[in-house]
Amino acid sequence: METQQTPERGLDPLLSIDELADYLGLPVRTIYAWRTEGKGPRGVLLGKHVKFYASDVQAWLAGRRETAPGRGTAEGGER
Repeated sequence: METQQTPERGLDPLLSIDELADYLGLPVRTIYAWRTEGKGPRGVLLGKHVKFYASDVQAWLAGRRETAPGRGTAEGGER
């Protein structure tokens, strides 16, 4: 996944659900389940399509990082 901003426009790259699932190494159905459960990174609705800003995915992942090996996350969420 390319996470750097596009220099000529400064736009944050958008990922599709398929690209996000591939990046995270998870089934697409998991991403859909997270959306219905209010989990996972924030999405952007573009018509009928959901996209994810790369920066939102990175921020969400940072919040999921364990505070120490075998410990909970910084957000206090489930592991």
